[in-house]
Amino acid sequence: MKQPREQVMAAAMAAIADRGLAELTIAGLGREVGMSSGHILYYFGSKDELLLQTLEWSEEQLGVERRSALSKPVPARERIDAFVDLYLPDRPRDPRWVLWAEVWNRSQPGEDALRRQLELELVWHRDLVALVAEGISRGELRAVDPERFAVRARALLDGFGTHLVVGLPGTDRAEILGHVKEFLDDALL
Repeated sequence: MKQPREQVMAAAMAAIADRGLAELTIAGLGREVGMSSGHILYYFGSKDELLLQTLEWSEEQLGVERRSALSKPVPARERIDAFVDLYLPDRPRDPRWVLWAEVWNRSQPGEDALRRQLELELVWHRDLVALVAEGISRGELRAVDPERFAVRARALLDGFGTHLVVGLPGTDRAEILGHVKEFLDDALL
């Protein structure tokens, strides 16, 4: 059975997926989980903190999948594809990406919330750097600067991910994966 905080975060993600973030209210969320607004605020303090903790919770779950995919005994290039698959949104209005965008938008420089978001970002970055460095050391990938490559690759993924999550016409996940694969093959093989 889920703990009350986890129940609220799961309901928040489901509400974002169903109706979008604009429709998410503390009162509505409370009704969905059978709690008062005050009870939810007791756990989170504010809507901004609820969103940030929901993002952290979502990333923690995704991190389990990422660590599993990256630890498989397959070539680095295949694990990079798995990384990309987990990184990119699944579809327009992907709730995880919608949540990321909203939390970034609400943060102010110097806030603890911004530091916490950067920590979440750095996990993805460090995993990609380590994966590329491993592939290079095993002779599976062309010698590139792993740090520099990771910065560029993540910028590409963020750009394509944004196009997909906002539903730009003519942009679908399969097409994006094709562009990313071509970039990765050109850069690393």
